[in-house]
Amino acid sequence: MSDAADRSRVRAAATRVGVFVGAGSAAVLVVGVSVLLVVLNTSARPEREHGGAPHPDSDRFVVDLDHIVWWIVALATAGAVLMAVIGWIAARSAVRPLAAALGAQRRFVADASHELRTPLTAVSARVQLLQRRRDRGEAIDELLPLLRHDVEVMDAVLQELLLLAEGGAAEIPAGGADAVACARTAVGLLEPIASGHDVRMTLTPSDVPGVAIPASTLTRLITVLVDNAVQHAPEGSEVELTLAAVDHVVEVRVRDHGPGVDPVDVERIFDRFARSGERGRRRGFGLGLALAREGAERFGGSVELTSTSDQGSTFTLRLPRAGGPPTGSGGRSVG
Repeated sequence: MSDAADRSRVRAAATRVGVFVGAGSAAVLVVGVSVLLVVLNTSARPEREHGGAPHPDSDRFVVDLDHIVWWIVALATAGAVLMAVIGWIAARSAVRPLAAALGAQRRFVADASHELRTPLTAVSARVQLLQRRRDRGEAIDELLPLLRHDVEVMDAVLQELLLLAEGGAAEIPAGGADAVACARTAVGLLEPIASGHDVRMTLTPSDVPGVAIPASTLTRLITVLVDNAVQHAPEGSEVELTLAAVDHVVEVRVRDHGPGVDPVDVERIFDRFARSGERGRRRGFGLGLALAREGAERFGGSVELTSTSDQGSTFTLRLPRAGGPPTGSGGRSVG
């Protein structure tokens, strides 16, 4: 959201608060004065002369001060309490846009930190390999394009996050995103991380149609799922990435051969900041799967844990094919 939009929201909130406080104050004042007038009218009596006869001036009335004072004190106290309540409600309404802005800021920082973490780790691993080869006098030319590509992926992720923060989204290419190309980009990005843990990644593409989602978003979603699998895969094992077209949906299945998801965590692993027993190599913050599901659902897709056991887990990303009918979220709600 832009600065102008933020200022507009603040001005609108201030206007609402001002109107609410003004109307509330006026209502309290009118009610208080009305009650006092009723009390005065019912308790007043005509003024009489010393002999008990009515005073010649019939418009003169007498009010017992002792009786009225208590009403004045009670009305003043009630008015003060009501004004305090009005002020409290107004204050809550006034800070609500600020609270929403702070929440959005925290969410963006957390999301950006998590989404950039994997590409940054890949770049770091690639730089370390480049330094080792240079120190041994080996050729490094083939690593430079890969390193530049990793940086371009980071830039694409950051651009997408900034667009989302402003309420926009990356454009869907004509014909949809190439799922196979996006999967290969994700595998290439994670290759130095996986090889560092002696984990092999296999990609089994098929003749799948374009997917109705921006290419940068699809690459990011696949990267999250594959990275999650690599972190939980035993050394010497494989992470299997398979693409297939099913009716009007393109499925991306990611399978590892790790210990599986604890049954108590199955219903909450897609919640923000939920962690599944910290079984991975790298300490997680419980955001990856939540962000993957949010990103898929934004384009009418879904992410599900389709199977898990002590032999491994399979996560399936389903997205509508380009030009196909809307599919809705397509998945059950988890968490």
